[in-house]
Amino acid sequence: MTNFNIKIISDNVCPWCYVGKSRLDKAIALYQKTVPAGKDDTFTVTWSPFYLDPTSPKQGVPLRERMAQRFGPGRFDAMSARLAQIGAGEGIRFSFDSRIGNTRDSHRVVALAQAKGPETQNRVVAEIMRSYFEEDGDITSKDMLVQAAVKGGLEAGEVRAWLESDGGGAQVDREVQEAYALGVSGVPHFVVDGQQLGGAQDVEAFVEVFANIKEKRA
Repeated sequence: MTNFNIKIISDNVCPWCYVGKSRLDKAIALYQKTVPAGKDDTFTVTWSPFYLDPTSPKQGVPLRERMAQRFGPGRFDAMSARLAQIGAGEGIRFSFDSRIGNTRDSHRVVALAQAKGPETQNRVVAEIMRSYFEEDGDITSKDMLVQAAVKGGLEAGEVRAWLESDGGGAQVDREVQEAYALGVSGVPHFVVDGQQLGGAQDVEAFVEVFANIKEKRA
């Protein structure tokens, strides 16, 4: 039996990170179904923070407005149309009416979830991303983060107290700096048993990496 350790360096407002998570989930399922003895192999997936835009405001602002300022309205329209098309193929219904801003609080919630185990952390990340990308959430809203965390399996009072006390803040800041030191300049960035993969890989590419690692360990 092989256990794969996968670290995902990600920002919770990165749409390609959401796409990448979907593809990774599908790749794991495909691997376990098609690779000989793959059904017996296990995957430990953990998440580490990254800031795509460290200058983002503390209070959320309309995503369309912020992206139009950064890239120009024409380019944002093209980007959002492409994402909507790709997302549909992944079962993701991207909405572009969310509010974007500083993601440190959202990463602190993910850090809290990490202490509860990888499965809980994965569920919490999924709920934060779903709330933001598909339900017009405000990534800076503590209420939204608490609600998403509860859906992921955390306790509301613990999450709110954690947010109010800057819980996990030092850990998040340290891990972001570690990502920069590693040379990560964009996300998602996957580290699969030490092998680094940049970008939202195709399902088949993930499966090939897993199979190669398993073969080398045989």
